Amino acid sequence: MLIGWVRHGKTDWNAEGRIQGQTDIPLNEEGIRQAHALAARLSSEERLWDAVAASDLQRAYKTAGIIADRLEIPLLEGDLRLRERYFGEAEGMKEQERHDRWGKDWRSAAKGVEPSADVKARGLKALKDLQSEHQGRNLLVVSHGSLLADILTELCPELADEHLHNLSYSILEHQNNKWQPRLYNCIQHLNGL
Repeated sequence: MLIGWVRHGKTDWNAEGRIQGQTDIPLNEEGIRQAHALAARLSSEERLWDAVAASDLQRAYKTAGIIADRLEIPLLEGDLRLRERYFGEAEGMKEQERHDRWGKDWRSAAKGVEPSADVKARGLKALKDLQSEHQGRNLLVVSHGSLLADILTELCPELADEHLHNLSYSILEHQNNKWQPRLYNCIQHLNGL
């Protein structure tokens, strides 16, 4: 089984450096262009994907819809377990604002920030359910940076812990009860945008 992992396209809050969390911010025009660029890439490559799953937040679900439409494959119902980490009272703030208010360890100091263990648990549960419900199918999953970073490093600890770009594309293959990376944080489809 293959699982493709895609971070949603860019939003105005991404462009401004604001942390979104579960605040439901739409894609901006650049984000829509990015989603079309990945969809074009995938439609020109060997067909791998049987369906697209996504977070129910509009920036991820719209990205997923653009890809599913271009590939003419089903878009599954949005899954709230694939949402971004909830950042509590820090949502909507820029990095410097968070540091000024709570210091560099703002994730521990700000109220309401969802712990990494909880993010991983719900993301892994969603993955397990997708594997069970779609046996023998390869799925593309569109989600969010923090959740994807937690899930990818949990499934493949050997992966470098690097910033996942908007519309980055990663592929993991499940073999011998283990996930193996085939592609990680690739953004070649964004060249020329």
